[in-house]
Amino acid sequence: MKRLAVGLITTPEYNGWQSKRINDNIPNPNQESPWSMEEYLQVVPSELEIIKQDFERKNAELENKIEQLEEEKMHLGLDVGVQKLETKKWRKGKNKAEEDLDSVKVDYKKLRLSMRTAGLEKMSEQWLHETQEEKTKADRWERKYQEVQGRKEAVEKSLSKA
Repeated sequence: MKRLAVGLITTPEYNGWQSKRINDNIPNPNQESPWSMEEYLQVVPSELEIIKQDFERKNAELENKIEQLEEEKMHLGLDVGVQKLETKKWRKGKNKAEEDLDSVKVDYKKLRLSMRTAGLEKMSEQWLHETQEEKTKADRWERKYQEVQGRKEAVEKSLSKA
């Protein structure tokens, strides 16, 4: 860098600043300053570099988030596939149960028809009543039989004594 100074055009602030610089833009070490030479020489990033670093950091964060979302999407897709298979299985089971129910209904209608034609269409209450009547008749006959047996034995005893 070439310097051109004509007369006293420079200000005292400029002279102070220029006297601290050597080799164009590197400051002279100052004994009063607490900073070391490395800190003086440290490159300060420009505003564009700072914005670029922020952009790259945010871009990396977004890429990670996209990867996580894609992974989650894949897992959800697998879950949906499993749910679809289970739904299909349940539908098949439901259809089979409905077919079986229809078959049972048809068989029941056929049975009712055959019971009507055979005269067996009595209600279960009627059957219960009839079976109870038959049981009471059977019990009565059993008692009569026991009575007759008792009389027979009594007659046989009296005949054997005489």
